[in-house]
Amino acid sequence: MNTLNIYNSNRDKDIHLDTNSNTKIKICGLTSPAEARYLNENHVDFAGMVLFFPKSKRNISIEQAKDIMAALDASIKRVAVVVSPSIEQIRQIEAAGFDYVQIHGEIPETEAEAAKAIPVLKAFNVSDMDSYEKYHNDSRIAGYVFDAIEPGSGKTFDWKLVDNIPRDEKLLLLAGGLNPDNVRMAIEAVHPDGVDVSSGVENDNGAGKNPDKIHDFVAAIKSIKKTTYISFNMMYVDFFYEIM
Repeated sequence: MNTLNIYNSNRDKDIHLDTNSNTKIKICGLTSPAEARYLNENHVDFAGMVLFFPKSKRNISIEQAKDIMAALDASIKRVAVVVSPSIEQIRQIEAAGFDYVQIHGEIPETEAEAAKAIPVLKAFNVSDMDSYEKYHNDSRIAGYVFDAIEPGSGKTFDWKLVDNIPRDEKLLLLAGGLNPDNVRMAIEAVHPDGVDVSSGVENDNGAGKNPDKIHDFVAAIKSIKKTTYISFNMMYVDFFYEIM
C-alpha cells in the first residue's frame, strides 16, 4: 500500500543577501559637454555645475550649463551649485531645467519663496554644522551635503563629525577630499546615501575631469558589498511515501 503523509512545519528563517552598494554618486564641477559624457558612461546619479561664483575655477555660465545638461543622460539629475544665491539667480536656475540647487551659505528669507519651486540640497562644512538644526525641519530641503571647511579644495575632514547628525528621510551626501583611493573607506565609516566628488576625479594639473579617475571612483563604490538581512517565517511541506 502506498501512503502519502503531508505535514506542515513552521520555521523561522534568517538569510542575508550580498549585493553591490547602492550608494548614489555625484560628480561636481563639470565644465564641458565632454565631461558629461564621462558621467553617462559610468552611470552616475548626479551632475553638479558651479554657477554665479567667479572665485571658483569651475564656475560656468548658465548657457554653458545648458550645453552640459543637453549632453547628459536623462537619468542623471542636474544640480546647480551656488553660494547665497539671489532671487533672480534661483529663477534662472529653475528656468534652465536644473533638478536641484545646492546652496552653500545662508538661505535668506527673502529668497525662500523663490527657492520653493526647486528642491534644495543644503551644504554644510565643518565650521557651520551647528546650523544643521536650523534647516532640519525646512520643507524646502531635500537633502544635505557635508563638506570640508573649504569646498572643492580636495581636503578631507573628520568623518566622525557626521555621526552626530540625526538621520531622516532626506538625502545625505558626503563630500570633501574624496577620491578613488579613499571613497570606500569613507562609505564604510559614514554610510551616507551618496558621495560627492570634484577635485578627486580631476586631471593632475587640476584642469578638467579625468575619465579614468571617474571610472575608478565609480568602480570603487560598486565593489562595496551591501549585506541585507531578511527574517521571515517559512512553511515547509514534506512528503513521505511508505511502500508496503
